Amino acid sequence: MASPFPERRLARLRQIWRQPFALGLMGIVLCGCSFDLGSMMPEKEKPQEAPKAAATAADSAVSAGNVSEAQAHTAKGQTLAKAGETAGALDEFNRAVALDPYNAQALYGRALIYQGNNEHNFAIADFSAANGLNPQKVEPLLGRAISYIAIGKVKEAAADLDEASEADPHNVQVWTARGQAYERLGDKAKAATSYNKAVALRPRDDTARSGLARVGG
Repeated sequence: MASPFPERRLARLRQIWRQPFALGLMGIVLCGCSFDLGSMMPEKEKPQEAPKAAATAADSAVSAGNVSEAQAHTAKGQTLAKAGETAGALDEFNRAVALDPYNAQALYGRALIYQGNNEHNFAIADFSAANGLNPQKVEPLLGRAISYIAIGKVKEAAADLDEASEADPHNVQVWTARGQAYERLGDKAKAATSYNKAVALRPRDDTARSGLARVGG
């Protein structure tokens, strides 16, 4: 079976747009986040499990032509989303996923739009698929955690943020969100540790500093 990700097709990917996210009850907003999808390439030639949006024949090969066309739709979707045309972007991402259900960039981009529309269950499904294709990448883990928090699944969010903090210990947004999650769970020690990490990385982070003051860290 041909690999759904031929090496010749894996050119450097464009950087995803900037889009703010609300953390709902947590009161944290990740404004102006820039998630770099350039690192979101599969670590294996074929994923062990197809995402839920996969084609009906799970074991059918994705042609090189479909992969190439899906990448074109993904790039167009990113451009539209960056311009604020989310409806058009969603259509492009849907087309990309239909052509290539293993396109992590399209899944992630579509998840961001769902999240921005408060369709968190759809967002979680796509973040999960992207995470399955790219284990331990911070972007889908952080995105899924934000949607988990928005629907009250704070324990699940904390687990994702634990993994994300290990994958990228220099990510301020991860540490701040982790602090918020553990603060909500009543674990002041872990919350304080997370806020301290965030403040050490960005001393003027007001969200982390105020969180640190609340938990007495």
